[in-house]
Amino acid sequence: MITKADKNKARLKRHLRVRKKINGTAARPRLSVFRSSKHMYAQLIDDVAGVTLTAASTKDKELAEAIGNGGNVEAAAKVGELIAKRAKEKGISVVVFDRGGYLYHGRIQALATAAREAGLEF
Repeated sequence: MITKADKNKARLKRHLRVRKKINGTAARPRLSVFRSSKHMYAQLIDDVAGVTLTAASTKDKELAEAIGNGGNVEAAAKVGELIAKRAKEKGISVVVFDRGGYLYHGRIQALATAAREAGLEF
């Protein structure tokens, strides 16, 4: 029987394998996505300086009231729109997408599609 811990361990292994190749810079930061059962999180990270440039999640005050349940596709799309809006405010338009070891499907895909439609290029 495969447990949740085994699945997360495999995801972390995939994530580390991808992270060897993907690197964010100030000109092209890394859009990192984390998915929990109840929430979605997205960050723009400059790996060279080791800083988070901006972040968005379903826990943000402006989204939490409008969303209700943060663990669905609609909530992920709202997070994608919000991270794109905050990136534009900082003057960022091109990013590298880091799906965090998750399959590009469902909530991850919804977040990426919404961010693209809101103006981010990746």
